[in-house]
Amino acid sequence: MEAVFSPAPKSVIGKNDRIPRARRARRLRRPETTHRGSEESSQLKTIPGRWIRSPPRCVPPDFKVCQQVAKTVLFICTGNFYRSRFAEAVFNYHASKEGLPWRAISRGLAIHWATGPLSPYTAGALAVRRIPLHHTGPDRIQLTEDDLKSANLRVVMDRSEHFAMMMEHFPLWTAQVEYWDVPDLPINQPEVALPAIEGKVLELLERLSK
Repeated sequence: MEAVFSPAPKSVIGKNDRIPRARRARRLRRPETTHRGSEESSQLKTIPGRWIRSPPRCVPPDFKVCQQVAKTVLFICTGNFYRSRFAEAVFNYHASKEGLPWRAISRGLAIHWATGPLSPYTAGALAVRRIPLHHTGPDRIQLTEDDLKSANLRVVMDRSEHFAMMMEHFPLWTAQVEYWDVPDLPINQPEVALPAIEGKVLELLERLSK
């Protein structure tokens, strides 16, 4: 005669013999990360059901400007059409590529003297260097005192051309800007002026990186 075994009553099953489904799922779930960064300083935060890694402090994917910008350099020329826009784009491209906590903006002292959003000389020079146009603003912008106040560093393209204009419109700021010596057309042609600006921007980036 075969022995018949009855299952034990539920009351005698050990409490560790069965694990609630929700608890078991949580044990088996691997932590998830929202960023694939490898920074050791990234902290793990928890929310119900998963872990999330905090975003790295500064991530410049595709050479975009660093998300956590600390300081601003302001480039100033006459029409915010040609020289200052080129300086802005070159600076932002290289600063974001190197992960420097700086960004550039540009303004003009007399934007009504220019027409159109951007000089074709500037657009062409940026294209040759494969610098995307999003590294400069979409249009000309007039300089204001708020721009001067908010910037950490202010650069004027040409002392001989712009000192008098600064004295007329912003006399309290004439001694608080850095003057370069890159004259406008027709004194200085683009094939001379733009490489000169590029060299000065690279020197500035080197200085700021130290």
